[in-house]
Amino acid sequence: MDNIKQELVETKFAIGAIVKHRYLDFRGVIFDVDPEFNNTEEWYQSIPSSIRPIKEQPFYHLFAENGEIFYIAYVSEQNLLKDDSEELPRHPEIQNLFSHFENGKFMPVARAIN
Repeated sequence: MDNIKQELVETKFAIGAIVKHRYLDFRGVIFDVDPEFNNTEEWYQSIPSSIRPIKEQPFYHLFAENGEIFYIAYVSEQNLLKDDSEELPRHPEIQNLFSHFENGKFMPVARAIN
């Protein structure tokens, strides 16, 4: 059996939370979290140096939207803020992973466990 080391990482935001970017004009729903940066170096270097985050922190996958388009975003914890607006995000993929909105966040769809 392989020795797999897993480390518990605390995150500021939970799956299903609605967040907005600290600097850029978009918001979204978190659907996955990487405990630290897990994308390409090319992607990382494409971020303007003035807002480029450190790699050693959680990075979140978002169903993102900006008023014009829906897309997937990958954002560091330091560049996210809780979104307190009353309007729920409308990204069409939300319905594939979340069943409903409750207590300030989207609730994951219940999945059968084998």
